[in-house]
Amino acid sequence: MRKFIPFLNKPPVVPVIRLAGSIGGGSRFSPALSDAALAPTIERAFRGKPAAVALIINSPGGSPVQSSLIAARIRRLADEKGIPVHAFVEDVAASGGYWLACAADNIWVDNSSLLGSIGVIFASFGFPKLMEKYGVERRVHTSGTSKSLADPFLPEKPGDVDRLLAIQEPIHAAFIAHVKSRRGARLSTTTDLFNADVWVGQGAVDVGLADGVAHLVPKLKSLYGDKVALRPMGQRKSFLSRFGLQSAAQNFGQNLGQNLAAGALTAAEDHATRARFGL
Repeated sequence: MRKFIPFLNKPPVVPVIRLAGSIGGGSRFSPALSDAALAPTIERAFRGKPAAVALIINSPGGSPVQSSLIAARIRRLADEKGIPVHAFVEDVAASGGYWLACAADNIWVDNSSLLGSIGVIFASFGFPKLMEKYGVERRVHTSGTSKSLADPFLPEKPGDVDRLLAIQEPIHAAFIAHVKSRRGARLSTTTDLFNADVWVGQGAVDVGLADGVAHLVPKLKSLYGDKVALRPMGQRKSFLSRFGLQSAAQNFGQNLGQNLAAGALTAAEDHATRARFGL
């Protein structure tokens, strides 16, 4: 680890990327974490010769594909340039959030941070009795037997449940493989880490899901010296988009309303995802 030596070196620089919120597509008004949105920020963080890159993670999860793409981009750049990556977990790094944390070489947590939930979830609602009560008839015509899979307006079918489990299994297997490849021998061999349980703070350290209890500034100073320069890497936005006005300027009417609605739904989904962990 490179430390600051007066008169010989410039202070070591550590770009800091904040990965907060649910992982997925999002909208202009309530953006979620996605590879497309984060790519410029991540690429910028690894330019030049930083001593390391730090990730601040506060995510309850979301899309497994976007989790994989973001983590893969971080690892590709770190490996190509030989730059260490440190993850610092705030409230939660669960499910896809923990997938992101595993992109780092080391994971540091607060005593109250929640980590884990290494699993895959499908959640929905069923309304067939409500429809029956009000005399609403559902009419669905498909050209494939699985096209109406898990239709919330129809009674749940055992075949649909089996199909959903079959879809989840390879995603769960990929998640497990990612964690094992990144954490290796640090993982406990006496604890089932892959049944979607969640661990808190030191408990996550004890089972190998994290490396220690530490906060960003003191930890990076201990690793790279008191003169280390931390550089927050925010996503660059146009002047109008900073105030949510870009789409309004393009089309003040319908598009603005649609984006506000999409933002509200994304925020509600993020709240529901965090609520699973009592946040």
